[in-house]
Amino acid sequence: MADLLDDRDSWSMANCSVARAMDIVGSRSTMLIMREALLGTRRFDDFVRRVGVGEPAMAARLKELVAAGLLERIPYREPGQRTRHEYQLTPKGRELLPVVTALRNWGDTWAADDTGPGLLVTHRGCGKPIRAVLRCEAGHDVKENETDILAGPGLIRRG
Repeated sequence: MADLLDDRDSWSMANCSVARAMDIVGSRSTMLIMREALLGTRRFDDFVRRVGVGEPAMAARLKELVAAGLLERIPYREPGQRTRHEYQLTPKGRELLPVVTALRNWGDTWAADDTGPGLLVTHRGCGKPIRAVLRCEAGHDVKENETDILAGPGLIRRG
């Protein structure tokens, strides 16, 4: 691990998963849209009202999220009205739940005002607060100093 980290200047970040993820979900409005979708928001007007951005910006963001495969547009029609679309999370979009949970946990600890967080999210089964944690695929909770960094198959080294 130390050798790979010591040689970071030789890596190209052209294939960085963090950078690519930020290209998709890196704006404030995008993360707030995903927060709302994870809370059950589906309709355009509800997104506009709850996220607090204008309709043109919301339309553009929703279009980007559909194109990225995080949301899908589903037609619906109220009686006597024209066909409209609502937005539903895809499996790819639902996988952002731990990311949004981690951001909320961090914000609850470091960015909430003196009155505390606006929402408390608890486990329905026991009522305890939900926290995002690092866990390996074998099921072990992992602390920051218990990780190794290895070259992945997509690591690009500069000449």
